[in-house]
Amino acid sequence: MSGLRAFALALMALANSASAVEPNQRTGTSEFWRNATIYFLMTDRFANGDSSNDQAVGRKPDADTLRGFEGGDIEGVIQKINSGYFSDLGVDAIWTTPLIENVHGHVGENEWGKTYSYHGYWPLDWTAVDPNLGSEAKMAEMIRAAHTKGIRVLADVIINHAGAPTAIDPKWPSDWVRSGPPCDYKSFAGTVSCELSFTLQDIRTESDKAVELPPFLVEKWQREGRLEQEQSELDAFFLRTKLPRAGKYYIVKWLTDWVRDYGIDGFRVDTAKHIDPEVWLVLKREAELALRDWRAANQKRLSPDQPFYMVGEVYNYGVASFESAAKQGLAYEFGDRSVNFYEYGFDALINMGFAIHAKKTPSDLFSLYDSELRGRFAGKGVLNYISSHDDMKPLDAARKQAFQAATKLMLAPGAVQIYYGDELSRSLVIPGTKGDATLRSPIDWRTLSSENGTRILQHWQKLGRFRQAHSAVGAGAHQPLQTKPFVFARVLGDDRVVVALELSKQNNRVPVGDNFADGETLIDHYSGERVVVKEHAVQLRGKRAVVLLAPES
Repeated sequence: MSGLRAFALALMALANSASAVEPNQRTGTSEFWRNATIYFLMTDRFANGDSSNDQAVGRKPDADTLRGFEGGDIEGVIQKINSGYFSDLGVDAIWTTPLIENVHGHVGENEWGKTYSYHGYWPLDWTAVDPNLGSEAKMAEMIRAAHTKGIRVLADVIINHAGAPTAIDPKWPSDWVRSGPPCDYKSFAGTVSCELSFTLQDIRTESDKAVELPPFLVEKWQREGRLEQEQSELDAFFLRTKLPRAGKYYIVKWLTDWVRDYGIDGFRVDTAKHIDPEVWLVLKREAELALRDWRAANQKRLSPDQPFYMVGEVYNYGVASFESAAKQGLAYEFGDRSVNFYEYGFDALINMGFAIHAKKTPSDLFSLYDSELRGRFAGKGVLNYISSHDDMKPLDAARKQAFQAATKLMLAPGAVQIYYGDELSRSLVIPGTKGDATLRSPIDWRTLSSENGTRILQHWQKLGRFRQAHSAVGAGAHQPLQTKPFVFARVLGDDRVVVALELSKQNNRVPVGDNFADGETLIDHYSGERVVVKEHAVQLRGKRAVVLLAPES
């Protein structure tokens, strides 16, 4: 089916569904999400709060190095939320790797060696929580705990594929998944209507053909005593939306149920460019409806309300003409088709180019990003990062310039992703690993007892809390005030801040321009020093690597 026809059908379905009653009229992404600090954690590698589930469903500790389950779970995340760990970092939202039930077995006939689904990206059942990570009740507890601390929760969602068929896991029916051809990335079809990886089962997301539930899911739900309920809910969903009973829309229903039941605040969308973009528009509309339903039923909720947030992984997409993407405007170029994902429900896209651009000086980096985010990306969200779970070219993998990397990321225009362990200088160079496993080691929490671990964490905390208090940092206009030492302002309405980097004992006068009046008292939120503006500048004491100036709140 052509993309145009599929798009028309999707819009017709939405027009007949309750999700179109209040269409999204926003012309851009909210200031909150354009400045947000999002902590991305690999659930199995973050913190082990419950050792009883370490080898659930027969998974054994016999994988290749960092290719199996290491014990991290939802309970570990809950404990860190309750301890204030994320609050101290100024985190606005937590993004976990997928918590849905993954295949139980392993694969081993490839270059990576024996591998289990520790990462969460090999779905088996979109309606259940993976036993190694916890339970549905624990997931609900995690979301409540985060909301209590004023932190939002993003779910990592997958529609492109099901998990690998293993010796103990089922194959999906042929009307659900394709068998070839492999993606060649030479065209839209060569990116979308193809197999992303031979280890996965690629969902036929271009198809609107009605399909029945896979027999193994029917048997599983019957065994678990919930078959009738699941079937009844599916019938109601397809009756309301008038969407075809295609595999992709079953998954849309399953994913948005987590929002409706527990108040998930947003989605991080996996492999976004490998699916017809019209599907994402349906997912966004259904998720917005689901969050409205949850909020209507839960008056004691996180306040103030923020729009449902959807950020996409469009691999090789980024600002500043990163590689092949966004060279002219906002569209991703498939070769024979251009797609602007911001027009298909996305509030933000992950910026794959930041680790490359961050090799520039702070002055050049910030000016470049200000130009992009006030130019073609004006009002749009981008999510910057220095390291990630599958980017094999992180900034400073050995963490030799950890303080400088943190400063560049946390003070750059745009929203930011802290990848778990960035704030503790967790090494991304792990001997004995194959491929991306080197990026995915468990956090060694003993780091917090070392002087260096404490220093780098405190650096991230000060930068993070400052960003959280001032949306101008990520969403405001950048104003260079001085070249050496480098001083700049960020302005967003009445929210104004001035930042200085690398002050010396001999040169520690900081100009503030017209952003603050003479006689006004400011606080350096990094050191705690109070200063008074005199002749459009402030004088600080001693050498300073970072100065974060704003009025007393």
